[in-house]
Amino acid sequence: MEFGISGAFSDPAHLGPMARAAEAAGFARVTLSDHVIQPRKLKTPYPYTEDGLPRWPPFTDWPDPWVAIGAMAAVTERIRFFTSVFVLAMRNPFLVAKSVGTAAVMSGDRVELGIGVGWMREEFELLGQEFEGRGGRTDEMIDVLRRVWAGGWVEHHGKDYDFSPLEMSPAPRMPIPIFVGGFSAPALRRAATRGDGWISDLHSTAELAELIPRVRALRTQSDRAADPFEILVTCNDAYDLDGYRRVADLGATHLTTMPWLFYGANPDVLQEKIDGIARFGDEIIARI
Repeated sequence: MEFGISGAFSDPAHLGPMARAAEAAGFARVTLSDHVIQPRKLKTPYPYTEDGLPRWPPFTDWPDPWVAIGAMAAVTERIRFFTSVFVLAMRNPFLVAKSVGTAAVMSGDRVELGIGVGWMREEFELLGQEFEGRGGRTDEMIDVLRRVWAGGWVEHHGKDYDFSPLEMSPAPRMPIPIFVGGFSAPALRRAATRGDGWISDLHSTAELAELIPRVRALRTQSDRAADPFEILVTCNDAYDLDGYRRVADLGATHLTTMPWLFYGANPDVLQEKIDGIARFGDEIIARI
């Protein structure tokens, strides 16, 4: 099992140094989350907490993930980057293809697109996209992205997107993996049948023990059963070597964490975060 660090809720000025520290410590990836705006009055309940309130306060930093990934890729050589998760259906697919494809080319093929269908109606409306039907658009957008990234003259004739032959350059040299987040039945099915991997929410090992076999079984039954498939998780009750080994035994291929929190670091102090990243590399990555 590989490890990654999450850049969520971090000062944007910390991301470059954190990525360099993670690469030096043996981490495989850096993940970034995605929101464009935060309404003062939120009418849509947040679906991942019991009270419907977001896990973050107003004025939390949400840098554009592809701008941030470009900056981090420029100061690293090996480590990979993915979004957890990028809300695909509230965007134009051609602008997404251009941003992500360019990031792939300029990073040396070190980016992966983690997507979700989104939950905040207000954000969709402000970006000029319909909230209803976002699941179906997400499915079709995956097809559009892969077609455009393949290079050459391509066309597509679908329900929501229809275009005659066009090309987008530069095209990525290698296929860009698409991971799908969420744990509803449609999300698990979308990950298994259309994605290159599944991204969990913040789950316990007991929850992962139920979810991972479900998505694995769906993958086995799909047309892509023979293709590689990653399980990228975050876990709220694995804090030591034994805990991470239990997560790996469940079938996870990658675990994302904020290791500095385990060592009592102040998340506003960059050096304390860097020290936590290095310590995790020594105590966990080097031994697992």
